[in-house]
Amino acid sequence: MKKVLIVYHSQEKGNTHRMAELVAQGCREAEGIAVQMINVNERRVDMDTAEQADAYALGSPDYFSYVAGNLKQFFDDILLANWGGRATTGKPYVGFLTHGGGGTAIGSLDRLAKATKLVPAAPNAICQGAPEAAQDVENSIALGRQLAEHLTKGG
Repeated sequence: MKKVLIVYHSQEKGNTHRMAELVAQGCREAEGIAVQMINVNERRVDMDTAEQADAYALGSPDYFSYVAGNLKQFFDDILLANWGGRATTGKPYVGFLTHGGGGTAIGSLDRLAKATKLVPAAPNAICQGAPEAAQDVENSIALGRQLAEHLTKGG
């Protein structure tokens, strides 16, 4: 069974949490995919968990055109773990972002992913506010489907 680790930051409004749930839904539509979700606003990702994942889905709100600090910490952690010999980088990933009118933090997420040698598996999904509109819901679910397909079909 292939494992997708969804690492995201979400607070009071829960927009990014809702988007993470939709991405997870899309991943779970594929046979042979297990999904684990971790809100880094609530706890830090254990590097054993990161190492066991076959792919990552990474989500954040847009904070001043940058990802949330706790998600940045995840990137730092996987890079340091990799330097220590752990298989935490070089995996396929997708990114998703919620914002209140900016949306440029997705570029920061992609730069961090590139620095940690993560490999894009599908185009990112971006949503202004909560993913309530039908198109935002479908885009989020499709992102999960695309990541799962990347894993099950070998990229």
